[in-house]
Amino acid sequence: MPRWLSGFIWKMGRGHQTLLVLLSVLLFAIGIFPLEIQRRIVNGATQGVSLNTILLLVSAYLALVLAEGGIKLVLNVYRGWIGEVAVRWLRMTVIDAREYNSHDLTTLAEGVEMSIVLAEAEPVGGFVGTSMSEPILQAGILLAVGSYMIYLQPLLALAVIAVFIPQAVLVPILQGLINQRVKTKITVMRHLSEEMVDHASPKSPKHQAARVQRLFSTNMSIYRLKYALNFLMNLMFQLGYAGIFALGGYYVITGKVEIGTVVAFIAGLNKVSDPWGALVDWYRDLRVTQVKYELIRDASTVNNSHLNPPVG
Repeated sequence: MPRWLSGFIWKMGRGHQTLLVLLSVLLFAIGIFPLEIQRRIVNGATQGVSLNTILLLVSAYLALVLAEGGIKLVLNVYRGWIGEVAVRWLRMTVIDAREYNSHDLTTLAEGVEMSIVLAEAEPVGGFVGTSMSEPILQAGILLAVGSYMIYLQPLLALAVIAVFIPQAVLVPILQGLINQRVKTKITVMRHLSEEMVDHASPKSPKHQAARVQRLFSTNMSIYRLKYALNFLMNLMFQLGYAGIFALGGYYVITGKVEIGTVVAFIAGLNKVSDPWGALVDWYRDLRVTQVKYELIRDASTVNNSHLNPPVG
């Protein structure tokens, strides 16, 4: 196996990753236009433009939404296929190594291999499909929408930017704590598998029960950290909406901006909340997958040190 997760991702297909990146760029490039059309529809309706103009804008909006949805559908299915290819490769690598080296496998090694094939391979392989395209897509949407907001009204844009600063500080800290617990969880699960395979083990069921209890406690700790972070992120976004309502309302009353601009900002913050959340989830997955991949790689190195599959 490649030493690093990045090497494994490239091993699963440079060409596929390039196509995913191109689809992602296309998707975020057209994502900005629906916001501008929404703004023009609202301003047109309040300024008394003709019905034909409104209908034309609505038709353009629907066409863009359909195009965006179609590209996203293709991108997601393509990602899923690449992820499943990687999962299959990991599982077959472990199974083939087991067959090749079956004569000197210990029961402990069999337990680790069972854990890898049944549980650990899927999240690691599944990450391959989103490893490069997801951050490019979501960061591109954030950049495009953010630039559009700054163009419309810089001060209102500052209210939106302020939403992300506390999150950018908290996410890496909390994710580091989650990673420690994920590593503990995988290690305990492997010990469970090892002892289930080793029927001659003298340890009592109470010993396994203690491990199950440790898994429970570790999972609950992960849940607390994960959902505390989600709570803080949601709170920050609601404060952002409050800032837009307050500052935007003032600007509308004083005649500094049109109502359509405020609507565009509300829609824009809503539009960036999803990619920001997806980017945070991707970062979480990256850090956790790095831990899981290293554990799989180390197990393969220990149990099959004479097998060195070529790295592409």
